[in-house]
Amino acid sequence: MADKKKFTIEYEIKSSPRILFSFISEPNGLAQWFADDVNYRDQIYTFTWDGESQKAKMTSLKDNKSVKFKWVDDEPQYFFEMEIVQDELTNDVALSITDFATEETLDEKKSIWDNQIDYLLGVIGA
Repeated sequence: MADKKKFTIEYEIKSSPRILFSFISEPNGLAQWFADDVNYRDQIYTFTWDGESQKAKMTSLKDNKSVKFKWVDDEPQYFFEMEIVQDELTNDVALSITDFATEETLDEKKSIWDNQIDYLLGVIGA
């Protein structure tokens, strides 16, 4: 398997951290923008897209700040994290995404995140 490289992208979101946090941490919130369906059972989240399911475990949760997931069927060092970043001076809110991709899939992976965040902005009304 080709080595994956870590990448981070940041999106400005016009929302309060508290509201945004529910969309990145709760199955119901995630199902509105991240996947077609999200189920949670025994500390495992099952994300479904177009009838295909992938399981992930939430490995970190910081209230109103960040969530980190690890795909169950991926190498242990790979994860994806969504972190809410708020500028101390302007109070602007951004969502920082950290994920991994191979050199060949990097552009595609970033494009997928762009599309998902567009859905999120539509759901939040930002």
